[in-house]
Amino acid sequence: MKILAFAGSTSSTSINRELVKFVLKDFQQEEINLIDLNNFDMPVFSVDREKKGFPDEAHNFLKVIEDCDVIICSLAEHNRSYSAAFKNVFDWASRINVKVFQNKPMFLMTTSPGGFGGGNVMNTARTFFPQFEADIKETFSLPKFYENFDLENGVINPEMLKDLQTKIENFKKQIGNS
Repeated sequence: MKILAFAGSTSSTSINRELVKFVLKDFQQEEINLIDLNNFDMPVFSVDREKKGFPDEAHNFLKVIEDCDVIICSLAEHNRSYSAAFKNVFDWASRINVKVFQNKPMFLMTTSPGGFGGGNVMNTARTFFPQFEADIKETFSLPKFYENFDLENGVINPEMLKDLQTKIENFKKQIGNS
């Protein structure tokens, strides 16, 4: 099974990337492609720029989705929405293929330093990603990242860890990998 994993952030210290890396430890036997959105840097989307053609990076983003069987991602929340970097990649890609996520099973996550754990961006993504052919199988939000996550040990809050482990197991069953 080929897993595409990414954080919806370009930060070199992305807490969402740390959450993705922690979850990927449960999929070590699989082929993992952990991408960095910095490798998909494009001009800010506009209809005027679109008339001049699509950046190679937008095609490349769609290709890594095409080449995977499963998507595991954690979205950063900036001002209650997607990060500008993710939104830009998404905007360009969706203009090439409105079925951006190509009906791939997805484990969708968010985390933030605050108590809502990226809940706003999670709510937005749960609403809109299926319209772009995301097959969201499981979701997980981790609030108060710096209180509930340790870079060496991962999720350290026992209740949240149990919840995450249950969702990982459910996800594996749903994708036929239990």
